[in-house]
Amino acid sequence: MSTADESTLDLLFLKARTHTAWLDRPVDDETLRRIYELAKMAPTAANTQPLRVLYVKSREAKELLRPGLAPGNVDKTMNAPATAVLAFDSAFHEQMPKLFPARDMKTALAQKPDAERERMAADGAMLQAGYFILAARSLGLDCGPMGGFDKAKVDAAFFEGTTWRSVVLVNLGHGDAAKLHPRNPRLDFEEAGKIV
Repeated sequence: MSTADESTLDLLFLKARTHTAWLDRPVDDETLRRIYELAKMAPTAANTQPLRVLYVKSREAKELLRPGLAPGNVDKTMNAPATAVLAFDSAFHEQMPKLFPARDMKTALAQKPDAERERMAADGAMLQAGYFILAARSLGLDCGPMGGFDKAKVDAAFFEGTTWRSVVLVNLGHGDAAKLHPRNPRLDFEEAGKIV
């Protein structure tokens, strides 16, 4: 397998930033679909693929989202061309005959305690969320991921009566680079890693 060139590393990691201000440029639905098509390739335990995505674009839908946002996240979200509500499906095991046809994983997972199955779903969805951000960046979009929201309010607004549960929000669009603050430092490997 070949390695990514420097421009790709810049696009995905080194020059990519978390955006909070947005240019007035829409994001088309085909691009949003393509993000998911790339993000679904993330590895998950037993190929459970628990990530579910709801794109909030319309003014009416954004207003439904507003009450669940932390005060510091309201303007950046309301002004973003699209906001992805990334969720997990607590009934993800129902899809296992399609996702893992070699064995009866549906029965095995259904027999687990609900809390264990939900933890597995949340963990897998968060792993897929990382891929989701990289997918969006690879398609030329900027991202503003956020944990500052009331999950219960967002779930009540969008997922009432379903098995979906929100885990993170990601604003999407073309960020206004003029409004970025200097990048904060990161830990060096010697501070955050070990090789044993």
